[in-house]
Amino acid sequence: MTVDSRRLEIVADRAWPARQSGALGGWRLNASDGWSLRINACWPLGEPDRPIDEAIAAAEAFYAARGLPARFKLSDGAVVPANLSEHLRARGYRPTHGTVVMVGEAAGTIAGAADAAVTLSDAPDPAFEAVLTASAAGNVADARERLDALGRIPAPARFARLEIDGEVAALGAAAVDGEWAGIFGMRTLPDHRRKGLARRVLAALLHEAQALGARRAYLQVETDNAPAIALYSGLGFVPAYGYRYWVVE
Repeated sequence: MTVDSRRLEIVADRAWPARQSGALGGWRLNASDGWSLRINACWPLGEPDRPIDEAIAAAEAFYAARGLPARFKLSDGAVVPANLSEHLRARGYRPTHGTVVMVGEAAGTIAGAADAAVTLSDAPDPAFEAVLTASAAGNVADARERLDALGRIPAPARFARLEIDGEVAALGAAAVDGEWAGIFGMRTLPDHRRKGLARRVLAALLHEAQALGARRAYLQVETDNAPAIALYSGLGFVPAYGYRYWVVE
């Protein structure tokens, strides 16, 4: 599947909104509480409104004013200007946190009939919030930031939770923007893993996304998360492009 990475990055930026935002021309500045990197980084998706080194300095000032480290999200084929990494490297930045963006057809075979065990809503309910918090390995601040971001997803959004014997065991969310459905917040509690629950949650989200007009879907997986990449590959998703965060070491 051919994907214009810059156009999809613009869609993905809208799908996972930061608490605060700013701009330097075509550079998008996202800031929240510092946990989820996507909403705590500069996305250079267009020409900055000033010379490149001045733009980097302005981005650094934006994050310093909020008590956050400066981070730059450089996506393959979407960085403007294309030589930004050279300027960042000269200032002491290095790439980290490699991530692959995978895409698939929303109308694939996985998106079958509705699953009676999966509950869908247009906002995170208390049960959804409880499981996401429980999956955060004790980092309540991280979970809170992600829940806040999930709550800011523009309509139409859908939140799915799957129950096993009356207990919420897995969940996920979808942000629908035109032809694209972005998949976020996929979680399965440890005692319920390797039972195919993530597949069922994803199928329910894609089934609903189709009804809302989506034709294609995307998700983001860290490059060292081999089990997740294998899972999504088996469900028809393929790598489209990658990105890294550049930070000062």
